[in-house]
Parts: sequence; structure tokens; C-alpha cells
Amino acid sequence: MPLTDTTIRNAKPTEKPVRIFDGGGLYAEISPAGGKLWRLKYRIDGKEKLLALGMYPDVGLKDARERRDEARKLLANGVDPGAHRKAQKAAKAERSANSFEVICREWLEQRKDTVEPSQHVKTLARMENDVFPWLGAKAIAEITSPDVLGVLRRIDERGARYTAHRVRSEISRAFRYAIATGRADRDPCPDLKGAIPAPKAEHFAAITTPTEVAELLRAIDGFRGTFVVKSALLLAPLLFVRPGELRSAEWSGFDLDKAEWRYLVTKTKSEHLVPLASQAVLILRELHELTGNRRYVFPGRDPHKAMSEAAINAALRRMGYDTKTEITGHGFRAMARTILHEELHIKPEVIEHQLAHQVPDALGTAYNRTKFLKERQTMMQQWADYLGKLLKERQTMMQQWADYLGKLKVGAEVIPLNGQAA
Repeated sequence: MPLTDTTIRNAKPTEKPVRIFDGGGLYAEISPAGGKLWRLKYRIDGKEKLLALGMYPDVGLKDARERRDEARKLLANGVDPGAHRKAQKAAKAERSANSFEVICREWLEQRKDTVEPSQHVKTLARMENDVFPWLGAKAIAEITSPDVLGVLRRIDERGARYTAHRVRSEISRAFRYAIATGRADRDPCPDLKGAIPAPKAEHFAAITTPTEVAELLRAIDGFRGTFVVKSALLLAPLLFVRPGELRSAEWSGFDLDKAEWRYLVTKTKSEHLVPLASQAVLILRELHELTGNRRYVFPGRDPHKAMSEAAINAALRRMGYDTKTEITGHGFRAMARTILHEELHIKPEVIEHQLAHQVPDALGTAYNRTKFLKERQTMMQQWADYLGKLLKERQTMMQQWADYLGKLKVGAEVIPLNGQAA
């Protein structure tokens, strides 16, 4: 006689397991502890087998019968429902192991030692916030271009178009890693080219007029922060390298006797050579007395780590500069590029090589660290001398102004600053 929900609910445990049958091989087994487990008894290939269908009341009588009927359909087609369930679990486990999140985290960890720590943290944060909630659980081989586009549109619609393009690039790299490790056949991201409009060009705030540069140099000269940060500020305009490359500079890359600094460019991982003007060498020799026995030229609070990436911009703000609209650590590059060309009339190709930009030449060479080396050595000294001249002229002018105001204050006879008698 078929079971009823009341019969199952009121069934009491005994010292031994008790079975109460419904039909078609389905029964509920009541354990001595009171648990009620649905089971299906069936035969296949002449062998009797049991299949667990869930616990009552989590699985009610109606659900148990539906599961029994699904299993019997498999039997009718010659499929062992127990083996079928194991195969489904294995497939689910494989899907989980090959999910986008698992593979993406693996890719991020694999490249962790080859990128800046801050870059690793930012990329992981973008994935955790913008990608994993929608794509993370999907098997990477099953993710389609529309799936990725949905993620990118969510980012773009909140006004973060630049981030949307960055995320598309990072998703694509994760796919390429999956392809290389045999867990995906293709990258759907190239199909999305143009799907999200290009972001408007964003330029780092920079000071590019000699008068403003002179005032900035005077502010740096008067900076009252730590010696390490001030040294970094003094060198930033002289070297005009990327902020991350400056703050993470290591003494092993410097040869002060040859007036050279060699390091790997963060974007291209190619070796770059920076000729050092005499003024830069002087600053570095003085700093070497303090930090020369350590790895980093500009150590942070933890002497085993480089100075914080926020240190330069924080110092600029302390000096009264708005790092969003006036000058940033990266803005020293635009400053040098503009003034070297417009005021000192240096050839653009020489400047671009010193900026470590990839500018193909007639022979197809993307970048050669020694190209224009003599011209660059001359340029770097000329640039340092020019900055020194700007600073000296500004300091002289400010001193003259201070003297003039001082004479006014004591009531002395004053000759106007233009040199003409009143």
C-alpha cells in the first residue's frame, strides 16, 4: 500500500532499522536514532543495488517519488542511476576545478612575482568585485562573448569605462593562460573589440611652463619632510622615470662612478639606462650614506620594503599642490617631455628613448637602451642645469622681493624693484 506523509511523519524508531515501502522499489528507512532516509532498491545486470534519494522531511514524499521515477527512466534505457549520479558529481567537480575563478586566481598567483605588488592587489580586487560574482562559478570553456560583455557593461554603466577596458584585457589574459594549460580552446574577448566605446584619454596632471616649474622646484627645495622622501622629490624631475620605478629603485642598479642607472621597465620588462647628471649623482651619494646598506634606495617605514606608492603625491599635497589638477608623481615625465622639446629644442626621438617609450625606428627596433646614448647623456646634464638655473633665478627673485618688503617695513628709502626712481 502506498505511503502517506502522515505515515512517514508518525513512524517511530526501534532498536533496529525499519523499512516502510511505497512502491516501485522506493522505501523510507527509519534508523534507531530517528533519521528517515529515502532509498530506492533496483536491479541492473542481475545485481541488486540501493540508491539514496535524500532525508525526510528535507525531501518530501512527492519529491522522493519524482526522484524514483527519474531513476527508473534511466534504468529503462539501460543506465545505472547510481553510476549516473557518480558521473554527474565527477563532472560537477571537474567544472568547479575548471571554473573561471579557480583558473583566474591560478593565473594571478602564477604571475604574482613578475608584477608590482600593488598591480597584483588591484587586479585581484577588480576580479573579486566586478567579475567573479557573475563569471566565477562558470566553467571557463563554457563562457561566451555575451557573458563577458554583460560583465563589461555593468562596469561601463557605472561610469568606469577605463576600468571596463582594463578588465576585458585581464579576462583575456586569464583565458590565454587557460588555453596554454589545456583548459580552454579559445578566448572570447577579441570578439568584443569595439563593443565598449574607447575611454576618453586621461592625462596625468603636470606642470609644463618654466615659471610654474621654477616655483615647484623652490617648493621641493624647501620641503621639510623626511630626508628619503625629499631626496625622491629632488630626483623625480631630474630623472623623470615612472613613479613606481623611482620608488622601487635598488642600489644594485646604480653605478655612480659611471653616472648610470639600469633597471627593468615595468611595462615592457626590458632593460633601461638612465644617464645621471652630476646633480643627480650628488643627491644619490648623499642618500647612499643613509640607505646604501639596504636594498632599496628609498626604503619605506619597513626598511625591507620600498617607499609607499603614495609618498610622492602625499608630499606634493603637503606642499600645497592638487595632485588631481596640478602635478602628480607621473607628471614629471610630461614636464620633461614638454620643456625639453619646446624650450631646449631636444629632438623628440631622443626624449622618447629616454622616457623608455616603444617607438619603432626604420629598422623595426622597438626599443634600444643604448640608442642616442651620447645625446641622452648630454640632454640629461643640460636638463639638470636648466632646472638648476630656474631654481636659482626663482630663489634670487624671491630674496629680492623679501628684501624689498623688509625695507618697506622699517621705513627705509626704497628704490622700486624696476630700478627706476620714484
